[in-house]
Amino acid sequence: MIQPNKILCMLGGGQLGRFFVMSAHRMGYKVAVLDPDKNSPAGRIADIHYCAQYDDIEILEKITKECDAATTEFENIPAQTLEFLEKKIPVYPKSKSVFIVQNRIREKTFLYENSFPVGPFKIINSDDDLVDIDHKLFPAILKTAQFGYDGKGQVLVESLALLEKAFIQLGRKECILEKKIELDYELSVILARDKNGQTATFPVAENRHVNGILDLTIAPARTAEGIQDNAKALAKQIATKLDYVGVMAVEFFVRGNEIYVNEIAPRPHNSGHYSLDSCFNSQFDMQVHVLTDSGLPSTINHSQAVMINLLGDSWLLPKPHEPQWQGLFNQQEPPLNIKLHLYGKEEPRLGRKMGHITLLGEKITEENLTKLEEIKKKL
Repeated sequence: MIQPNKILCMLGGGQLGRFFVMSAHRMGYKVAVLDPDKNSPAGRIADIHYCAQYDDIEILEKITKECDAATTEFENIPAQTLEFLEKKIPVYPKSKSVFIVQNRIREKTFLYENSFPVGPFKIINSDDDLVDIDHKLFPAILKTAQFGYDGKGQVLVESLALLEKAFIQLGRKECILEKKIELDYELSVILARDKNGQTATFPVAENRHVNGILDLTIAPARTAEGIQDNAKALAKQIATKLDYVGVMAVEFFVRGNEIYVNEIAPRPHNSGHYSLDSCFNSQFDMQVHVLTDSGLPSTINHSQAVMINLLGDSWLLPKPHEPQWQGLFNQQEPPLNIKLHLYGKEEPRLGRKMGHITLLGEKITEENLTKLEEIKKKL
């Protein structure tokens, strides 16, 4: 076990890194953050901020000398950076796992070849791959192989005739064409897996997206236990096959009794933010425990939760303004159990995640959901 008061390194300085810093500090650890943004949310509260690029060899050497272990907060950290660091200090997740998952083509191929349930897809590497595509694949979504998140790097393609235009729109980069599945709802499973192969899963989350960005999460999900058990089992099997160590999220599409793996995130996930307030240990606490080899404590929830994202839109529409926070806390009777989390980002942008609200209760009702939506609109 890496003892408290040692220095842990977080590669990435966004909100996921910020929550990790908070968890690590509470447990007595110091944290160094590597992020090129001098105003990064995590870097601003870390004990050390290495303000440098992720492939800066001089800084990476410094990390191996000053830090006791390293982890990541987003999947686009170069695998070579992880390879360099893990030769000298523990790094979780491992570079081999991240290398597979940080590229949609490698990720989907891994899932398909290991018989995990995925929807129909085709790899598009060049213009030559735009022909001889089965019309049954459409409507489909064309996605860039890398650097896509929150709906970025994706284009809906209704027919084969529109595919070339979409490929050009995405810069003729390596892409994957995935059949658009008519789904009933989306689920996600957050799990932690240690270096000994022990796993712990959080309550399955039910997710709603708007314009490709997660809008709302309900946990535990309001779905049959059989579906939830299946999702948890698949997530554990994926983590085992990847030899994954760390916290990861697996997103699923559900249609009837069918469940499909959508994506894997090799890190804590937006849909797991509810765990900050409704579970005995959050996903970020678990990230610290796995990294320090200090065991896997309880992931049980003590409350039901609804998490709703706050985007930069709340600061910018219909015109730039500070959200009306008093509307969040000056509530009518009965008062709702609400927690506000803001991420310390200096510049709001449309579609940018600036924070979230979590509603807690013994049982979440449709009336609660309606009230939460009304509160968000008033902001």
